[in-house]
Amino acid sequence: MSGTRAWLLAPETRSPRQAALQRAYLGWLRFRANPLAMFGLAVLAALIVVAVLAPVIAPGGFDQQSLDTRLLPPSGAHWFGTDDLGRDILARLVYGARITLMIASLVAVIAAPIGLLVGTTAGYFGGWVDAVLMRVNDIFLSFPGLILALGFVAALGPGIRNAIIAIALTAWPPIARLARAETLSIRKADYIAAVRIQGASPLRIITRHIVPMCLPSVVVRITLNMAGIILTAAGLGFLGLGAQPPMPEWGSMLSTGRSHLTGAWWLSAVPGAAILLTSLAFNLLGDGLRDVLDPRSE
Repeated sequence: MSGTRAWLLAPETRSPRQAALQRAYLGWLRFRANPLAMFGLAVLAALIVVAVLAPVIAPGGFDQQSLDTRLLPPSGAHWFGTDDLGRDILARLVYGARITLMIASLVAVIAAPIGLLVGTTAGYFGGWVDAVLMRVNDIFLSFPGLILALGFVAALGPGIRNAIIAIALTAWPPIARLARAETLSIRKADYIAAVRIQGASPLRIITRHIVPMCLPSVVVRITLNMAGIILTAAGLGFLGLGAQPPMPEWGSMLSTGRSHLTGAWWLSAVPGAAILLTSLAFNLLGDGLRDVLDPRSE
């Protein structure tokens, strides 16, 4: 055993930093022992690498058209074939990975703080504040996510920016519910009562003491929600309300291929497989994170 590893696994705790590193290392060991979670992590890492190296993998760009090479099947020249405008599907797929990761990341960045703020505020204050915020939350939850996103995009107009806003507005309610439940179990804790007696304001208590306790559950939840976010983005793209042509969004690529299902199956099969694999990877990663971050799973 190396010196660093022995230090991390030492039973005695010499400092808060060592304790934090020990917890992180033991969590990594538990995560690494889950082969499905490691598979999900590997797929997402590969997707990120592909997205970053898109100009290297497809130096000709994603919109290089040639009617002489339209609807070619997969071959050595075009690994995933070409579409109805002669564009290489592999090139569009790797550039589409950038769009998918951008949408998923921005939705998470927008939805997670909104859900945390609403949920912790409702759970901490209770009373009429809780009633009002949770009734608003219930209104959002009463509609299917895709239908609600369609309504927002119809009001805002088509486009990738409006699609991100619409999906984020449909993604925060489950996070708020989870944060509220966590806050209800935390707010009566002795350490919360102690900091309240010391004169801490409700804002400080929520941001410094309650939100950090809710973060592990929220991270797991938003990771598991990534599959739904990707499917919703693909659904909006399929309907022409997400990224607009010629942007190579996977949902719009799937929509383009539906008119060629019998003669050019690869137009729909390739982006469909990419959506499936990415959604599956996020689900497997979320399950692995839940096993590591949720103490009740031990």
